[in-house]
Amino acid sequence: MEAKISSYPPLGQVTQLKDKTFQFLALLEVEEDFADDSWEVAIWHSSADGNWTEKLLSPVPGSDPPPSHQVTNPSNAILYFSASFFISSPLTFTLKFRNSRNQPWRWLSEASGIADGIVLINPEKPLDGKRDDLSDIIRGLNPDLKVKVAASQTPGTQLWTVNANVGRAEGDHSAYADVELGNPWGGALRYFALVRHGSPWLGPRHGSSPFSLDKDAIMCSFLSDQGKHLVLLGVSGVDYVMTLFRSSDSGSVQLHIRNDSEVESEGLVLVAVGDKFESAIAAVMYHARTVTLAARNGDSEVTRELQSLSEDIKPEWYENWYDGLGYCTWNALGQRLTDEKILHAVESLAEDRINISSLIIDDNWQDIDYEGQDQYQYGWKGFEAEPTAFPSGLRDTVSRIRSKHPSIQHVAVWHALLGYWGGISNNGDLAKTYKTVQIDRNDSNLKGPITVIAKEDVGKFYDDFYRFLSNCGIDGVKTDVQYMVDTWVSAKHRRELTETYLDSWMLSSLRHFSIKTISCMSQAPQLLFHQQLPRNRPALLVRNSDDFYPNVPDSHPWHLFANAHNTLLTQHLNVLPDWDMFQTDHEFAGFHAAARCLSGGPIYITDAPGKHNREIIKQMTGPTPRGKTVIFRPSVLGKSVDPYTSYDEPVILKIGSYHGRAVTGIPMLGVFNISKQPLRELISISRFPGVLPSITYVVRSHRSGTVSPVLQLGFPTSILTVSLGVRGYDILTAFPVAQFDSETNGRIFVANMGLVEKMTGAAAIFADQSELLHTGKVFLDTRLKALGVLGVYISSLPDMSIQRDFMVTIQGQPIPPHTVTVNASDPHVLSVDVETAWKEMGLEAGWSNEVEVKVYFDIEHP
Repeated sequence: MEAKISSYPPLGQVTQLKDKTFQFLALLEVEEDFADDSWEVAIWHSSADGNWTEKLLSPVPGSDPPPSHQVTNPSNAILYFSASFFISSPLTFTLKFRNSRNQPWRWLSEASGIADGIVLINPEKPLDGKRDDLSDIIRGLNPDLKVKVAASQTPGTQLWTVNANVGRAEGDHSAYADVELGNPWGGALRYFALVRHGSPWLGPRHGSSPFSLDKDAIMCSFLSDQGKHLVLLGVSGVDYVMTLFRSSDSGSVQLHIRNDSEVESEGLVLVAVGDKFESAIAAVMYHARTVTLAARNGDSEVTRELQSLSEDIKPEWYENWYDGLGYCTWNALGQRLTDEKILHAVESLAEDRINISSLIIDDNWQDIDYEGQDQYQYGWKGFEAEPTAFPSGLRDTVSRIRSKHPSIQHVAVWHALLGYWGGISNNGDLAKTYKTVQIDRNDSNLKGPITVIAKEDVGKFYDDFYRFLSNCGIDGVKTDVQYMVDTWVSAKHRRELTETYLDSWMLSSLRHFSIKTISCMSQAPQLLFHQQLPRNRPALLVRNSDDFYPNVPDSHPWHLFANAHNTLLTQHLNVLPDWDMFQTDHEFAGFHAAARCLSGGPIYITDAPGKHNREIIKQMTGPTPRGKTVIFRPSVLGKSVDPYTSYDEPVILKIGSYHGRAVTGIPMLGVFNISKQPLRELISISRFPGVLPSITYVVRSHRSGTVSPVLQLGFPTSILTVSLGVRGYDILTAFPVAQFDSETNGRIFVANMGLVEKMTGAAAIFADQSELLHTGKVFLDTRLKALGVLGVYISSLPDMSIQRDFMVTIQGQPIPPHTVTVNASDPHVLSVDVETAWKEMGLEAGWSNEVEVKVYFDIEHP
């Protein structure tokens, strides 16, 4: 007899609650033949005194289960059990169950191997003015460190700066210092770190005490058993110093400091403590921006030009670059590009009616010498495209693309920051035109000398190259391999050239391409703080993790997990995180598509010609009234809502996002099964970002289309049952509900759901309002950024008549009656097919490129 159990708060995780009183809920899945047995579920728990006690849970009536959007196994039955709890100290618990009082208890920890759950009460309360001593928080704090209190810009947090001495560089040799910091909380309940997963990339690491890292970290966060969060941030790129974190054999934190400067210096660590992880990490990131700004010459020529170039950028340029569907040649067309391959690919997209607005010509278009064992040794010869593959030149190729496919607004090309992976060819025109230097490098794939443009010619080199590209019709660049500046062996070269390359590239790209650039392989510590943190320049589109690898199955769940956790830090940079291209004709296509939609970043595909999943593309995009295809980016970046849950735990990955204004906006929660087993969880709507206790919501599943009953935070019914098969996913959207009281039908609930056939269709809403007119009709006014099917939740819809009770207009004109129906997936949702109505009515776009839909309905219906 098989039985599975899950709970809220969940086992195996740490749950932080605001209230000391909460409802514990358990779900028991049993075979249908045993559903009528006298099942019992008990929670075995302990608190601060260390004594373990048992509490029997009460069965929940079958008429009042938590809402579920997924189909369960028909051969199994779902039973719920609950109990009220009041706790004043941390609670540790596990569960046991049996199918009658005559049977022995079965312990869940023995049946499934899931660890105990922990509940921490973390009430929101203002600081009382009393400041903690950092030595009480970091046990064994090294007395040789210089610790100073700093003013935090984030409410509810305390902030310190910690400095450690490091010697000066000698010639080409950097100075290093490894300094003991101490043991956060004397042993943390859980920790989360972002490490240098590879030289170009960040990646998450997790664990419990003792603290142990396999790679150097730039940020670490430690959760105490009292629900406090301690965040450490190593600051790099100031005065040529890099500060990272390592773990000692005893589980303490160590500082690893490198100084490239010719004078003695200090490594800097920022430390923040708060009741929320998000507040604590915001505190150190805000202060890091202050520190890096103060370290720069605010009146330098670079700063002045950045300011001038930034002022020239118009807001609509961001929308044109970020919000269109893009196509990249990298995985699609192989490693040896030709003009005919590219032209065939865009022609194939057009034939399949896939309307892209941006084309990225990725690696392998350049004129390379192909000298050496692999791409890491190849050098770049000249600006013009490879003459055999592009016999008529780059300009001819771009001209043919633009003339035949005018909907492609932007064409960008790839290049490495130093030209190519192996720098500049010694035998090409570039080496003859610009002064070069030889530099030694040392990385896993990159060893030996490389030729690069010398310091005095770097600015001219970028300007000349980008001028050539502009003359060819190119209006954007993807600048890759930027971390290469950190692989240089010589401290002198890093000191003299790193900022020269980064600043010159930034200025030249803004001069020639405005914001239409992508920074890639650029998560080396100095680049994060020098290039991506400052606000004195436009936001930069930056790749957020390692690549999409279509032929490596295990890479796909990790890709989502890494991006979701990296964004916990990169959300505070002056960047728009880019979760990379993907293929729609792939077994993980829906998995990636849902994550890209939630990310808040760009979406571009890399499908082989003719191999497209049009249904997936349709769920991500929609046509505007002017015919452009746009994506639906939420206004808040998608990120993990569980900072301390590790990749290897059998837990659903939850990516939270939000669209709209504070209070009245729409929370979203993506759920992804990244484990190798089916998962079922009970998820409180408190996990949705931005949900407020004063507002009621209905939650809609994108995959099933079903809608929950009206939910409100703090009520026992505010928990959802989520079931996902291996690699299953869904997007759950919590729509705020408006309430209208009728004389004949009581209280009626209404919610605007945006475009319901889109993964993040709520982000299609520009603006909306609803009101009760004096005629007794409800008026819902919606302005949309694209065409599609507008969904409106109306609690009384099953009792209403569309013909009798509704009137719908688009741009002020009544729409064809057959385009207004009851949604096939949920009888409480009214579907307005705006796209079909627009076409049949022969409407044209106005000056604003928006679609205004007005819905009137009678709440006093018979």
